[in-house]
Amino acid sequence: MAAVGVKDNLPTPLEATSEPPPLFDGTTRLYTCYTCPFAQRVWITRNFKGLQDEIKLVPLNLGNRPAWYKEKVYPENKVPALEHNGKIIGESLDLIKYVDSNFGGPSLLPDDPAKREFAEKLIAYTDTFNKTVFTSFKGDTVKETGPAFDHLENALHKFDDGPFFLGQFSLADIAFVPFVERFQIFLLEVFKYDITAGRPKLAKWIEEINKIDAYKQTKTDPIELVEFYKARFLAQQ
Repeated sequence: MAAVGVKDNLPTPLEATSEPPPLFDGTTRLYTCYTCPFAQRVWITRNFKGLQDEIKLVPLNLGNRPAWYKEKVYPENKVPALEHNGKIIGESLDLIKYVDSNFGGPSLLPDDPAKREFAEKLIAYTDTFNKTVFTSFKGDTVKETGPAFDHLENALHKFDDGPFFLGQFSLADIAFVPFVERFQIFLLEVFKYDITAGRPKLAKWIEEINKIDAYKQTKTDPIELVEFYKARFLAQQ
């Protein structure tokens, strides 16, 4: 098992003309995209558990993805997907739980039943959170997005034995951080809205999560992110 702080030598993304790896040869592979927040969840989980040697990254260029990926690997044709024990597993929230349960390394869910129950509620809220914020980009952004970040601020008051949702770093934090990362950058740059203003717990959460090597290695380029979101969400306004 790799050390938790080990930094990957990141492979070059595969494109339409790229040959596939030797599929289903016993190697465990995480099919990913370096800029995809859903895939980032699983990438962080892998890194935190020190699984760099056990789970190989296979990055794809989603704008020019190889046909063999849909035909031979994952008919859904999206990332993330995990090739493990002769099968393919998808969906990021399912995958972070799968990787935590089926591989070695530090557990990302505590034994405390109350904390596990709270984790499930928080993880179930992620889709609502993301939809609320994404939708706000085309409306009254600050007014519409505020309650979503208030929800996180309130959740961070639940346990006081650490700066994270369950006190210690867990799958609950991993479920949210790729999106909070992007929303913080975009809302500040485009709408001049600071998501941490008046939310001290959220500010501390972001500060502490940025100290975790397993996450820092996965962060997106802020300039590219802003340009991508502008083109995607604001071009028609």
